[in-house]
Amino acid sequence: MGFPGTWMTESESMVYRVVPKCACSTIGQIMYRSDHGRFFDGDIHDAQEGLHKWAQERSQGPITDNVTARKSLVFTCVRNPYGRILSSFFDKICGIQRNGRRYRGNLVPMLVQKYGIEVGDPESGFEFDQIRSFRRFLLFARDTIRFRKPMDPDIHWAAMSGHVSTLIRGGGRYDMIFDTENFDAGMSAVLARAPLRHPVDLAAMPRFNESEGHGPKRAHPVEDFFDDLSMHLMREIYGRDFELFGYDIDDPSRRAPLRGIDLDAVHAKLGN
Repeated sequence: MGFPGTWMTESESMVYRVVPKCACSTIGQIMYRSDHGRFFDGDIHDAQEGLHKWAQERSQGPITDNVTARKSLVFTCVRNPYGRILSSFFDKICGIQRNGRRYRGNLVPMLVQKYGIEVGDPESGFEFDQIRSFRRFLLFARDTIRFRKPMDPDIHWAAMSGHVSTLIRGGGRYDMIFDTENFDAGMSAVLARAPLRHPVDLAAMPRFNESEGHGPKRAHPVEDFFDDLSMHLMREIYGRDFELFGYDIDDPSRRAPLRGIDLDAVHAKLGN
């Protein structure tokens, strides 16, 4: 299996398991700056040098050696599942991607045809019934995760626990897992424990939201998108995420976690 989705600074000061839709663009840029004293010019996901990534063959040996020997600080970042699935919908389903096209080519037309989803378009100001379309998208996400139909689940809405587990099952161990809702405190703790080549001022740096401005703005509070059926589906597909990472499954309006993350419990439950 190896260590899919794992990034490491070239200095090997820190190792990060990417969890999509959980501030990964910002974290990648922080890692890059901590080694090179500048941010990467562009989307950090496109960077082919300056950062070790498991998807690059040349990086797999160094990442494997580091993680299995536990040489460096290993961390990841998680997010409230209610906010994360909404972000996936507005970015990947409704938004126009940075290449100027819809995400994954024929995915959106298939959702329109099979699930009756509307996504709007830039010419009309992305006007559509966001709540109705999101709830239909949630049915689709459930179908992909539970039944792998009409396709395998996409990384952007696959459960966070699945992403986090690969590093553990490969023989690695997390030193820190923090939440996006307390990003500055969590990332500051990581930087304080890692031997940085260059300091990173979190308060002064921009946030790298690569999807912002390319799709509709969310028109309603998070809790308005989730009726009883939607919350049942969330429990069905993300129950383990809520449990392991301390979020309130019964209150979509509660953004912050109810409690801290028990690293021993995460390793015990995701290591099998």
